[in-house]
Amino acid sequence: MAVEVPGAPDGSDADDPSDQARLRIDRWLWFARFFKSRSAASQVCNARRIRIAGKIVAKASHTVKVGDILTFPQARTIRTIRIVALGTRRGPAPEAQTLYEDMDPVTPDQAAAQPGAARGKGRGLLEASPAKRSPGSGRPTKSQRRALDRLRDDV
Repeated sequence: MAVEVPGAPDGSDADDPSDQARLRIDRWLWFARFFKSRSAASQVCNARRIRIAGKIVAKASHTVKVGDILTFPQARTIRTIRIVALGTRRGPAPEAQTLYEDMDPVTPDQAAAQPGAARGKGRGLLEASPAKRSPGSGRPTKSQRRALDRLRDDV
């Protein structure tokens, strides 16, 4: 049984602003390939790590619309993006990139200065480098350990 709305011939109110197309935020983040799985996107939402226009999102069921600005952590960076389209499926990466506009894109100078850029990994994410330590510090070698043991035994 259909419920008819007065003033609309087809049973819907076209002037209602809440009738604008919307999509769950976890689905959209998964469609746009920011997260590998929808459950990973949902966990980030439930951990209150996503903001829409500066307001914290507490649930993965929160809806987004075209024009919303999202801020969320991804790896070691904070992403700020504007939703351009909602999408209908999780397609290939070039299709996913048409769903959003990056508000702080990586310039070629920044990409060249980042570690891993020469290997083709310059995506705006920082790569961890091994910790530097001075020679002689840290764990002793086997011969140094034996020398320490002899020294302790003599005392």
